[in-house]
Amino acid sequence: MSHRILILGGTTEARQLASHLAARPDVELTLSLAGRTENPLAQQVPTRVGGFGGAEGLAGYLRDTGTDLLIDATHPYAARISANAAEAAQLAGVPILALRRSGWERREGDRWTEVDDAAAAAVALGLPARRVFLALGRQDVGAFESAAQHHYLLRSVDPVEPPLGVPHVDYLLARGPFREADEHRLLLEHGIDVVVCKNSGGEATYGKIAAARALGIEVVMIRRPILPTVASAPGVPELLVMVDHSLRPVAERGV
Repeated sequence: MSHRILILGGTTEARQLASHLAARPDVELTLSLAGRTENPLAQQVPTRVGGFGGAEGLAGYLRDTGTDLLIDATHPYAARISANAAEAAQLAGVPILALRRSGWERREGDRWTEVDDAAAAAVALGLPARRVFLALGRQDVGAFESAAQHHYLLRSVDPVEPPLGVPHVDYLLARGPFREADEHRLLLEHGIDVVVCKNSGGEATYGKIAAARALGIEVVMIRRPILPTVASAPGVPELLVMVDHSLRPVAERGV
């Protein structure tokens, strides 16, 4: 018996999860990408790109394709997608699991200022001009046009179009993972006073946090949004166990 699984992806864990599940002979897998990255990494599984048209559109897709399990493995800050996924699963009567990567915890020596969103982060930079490393996605950097006195270093996977409307900004195109030693060098070379980022969790982008700690540099950390409550796991191994349990016949689950 074949089980149809839809993974809402875009993260490293989503790719890893898809790779594991694609090797199962009893699984028909589709990996869905939102399309926010212009040149996503090549996937070795059937992939679709683009939105579904909200929760109702996704619910319709789940019904039309006879999907047996929906997995939300999106970025921890993809709150709208996660909310739509939870609602769509309920509308379509399809089980849902989520991969919820654990966030970073403050350690001794960290100088964090925690804020709720990018607009609050721009305010938290203060009035005096500073050299700011914006380690954020393209969708979030526009908020910093209200703090045009600062000199920004903006790192992104794809070019920022249109460019940020501030007089002093340097662009850096790069895709993680980023090692601590390289981040340490980057912060020093650009004379960075403060790092602005999201609490993405995981190891791939933690290097800048460790480097900022070592250099005594402040970090303005955007808190995670509230996500819907669904069955979840913090990593791929744990989620694979949950997937296996979910796909068993009801009589075998002990429920």
